[in-house]
Amino acid sequence: MVLKMKNMNTETDKTWFETRREQLRNLGAHLHKHIKGQPHVIGRIESVLRRGELGLAHPGRPKGSFLFVGPTGVGKTEITNAFTGYLFDGAKPIRFDMSEYQNQSSVEKLIGEKIDDIGLLGRALAKADCGTLLFDEVEKAHPLVLDLFLQILDDASITLATGERKNLSRFYVVFTSNIGASEAMRMQSAPFASIERTVLARVGQQLRPELVGRMTEKVVFSRLSFEIQREICEAMIAKELMRLQKLGYILEITPNDIEAILREGVHKTLGARPMRGAVERVLQNQVIFSALNL
Repeated sequence: MVLKMKNMNTETDKTWFETRREQLRNLGAHLHKHIKGQPHVIGRIESVLRRGELGLAHPGRPKGSFLFVGPTGVGKTEITNAFTGYLFDGAKPIRFDMSEYQNQSSVEKLIGEKIDDIGLLGRALAKADCGTLLFDEVEKAHPLVLDLFLQILDDASITLATGERKNLSRFYVVFTSNIGASEAMRMQSAPFASIERTVLARVGQQLRPELVGRMTEKVVFSRLSFEIQREICEAMIAKELMRLQKLGYILEITPNDIEAILREGVHKTLGARPMRGAVERVLQNQVIFSALNL
């Protein structure tokens, strides 16, 4: 198969394409660097992002959409942060916690209640014309909110209470969910393919099929092993040590310090979520102790 590129007649076009191509070539390496213990998800996510960035997505839909499913603290939000920052010059996802949108008035909260109100989503979109929309714990959203998601996935738009229609074709849309997490934890010794089938079957039972069917990729994240949590811990320690050094505090960490942080930060059901707090607490307390006992 031979690919011929059109509309590359100017030096500006060629420079833009070469820069973008190099960025997309390195996308997978960037995600692997930031996300530990989930190598099976990287390729699928990378494929959607590459298609979106090269303009291959349907023009009437978002650049790409994802359903990230798995236990708490395994990297669903972290990978969203990683690819958003990488593709959009350090930007963060526009995040909404669906546990706060469980009743009928949630629609008005998002898109506005009165003719002069654009709602929380409208205010967020007023500050950005591209990026990532992140809807955490989508299974908790009210059915009327799910109707809004259908509109977003169908034609990449949302109509606010003011009547203004927002174009979302330059956005990625990410939904996260813990559906099936308890079953997955009980099946931890089973092959991952079996766990994935079980989790996606539960997703099909709990979420509306017309919503799930419109998502570009449905990705199941696996539970983090102790070894992976150790890797995450060491990476977080290195990052925090560098931050503290910039503040003028230089710490030397021993293997015993790492073990102490692991004992506090590793959690069977919460994954790596408590780890960052444990790292910051232990290291910052050491700074306080050392500074006050000089």
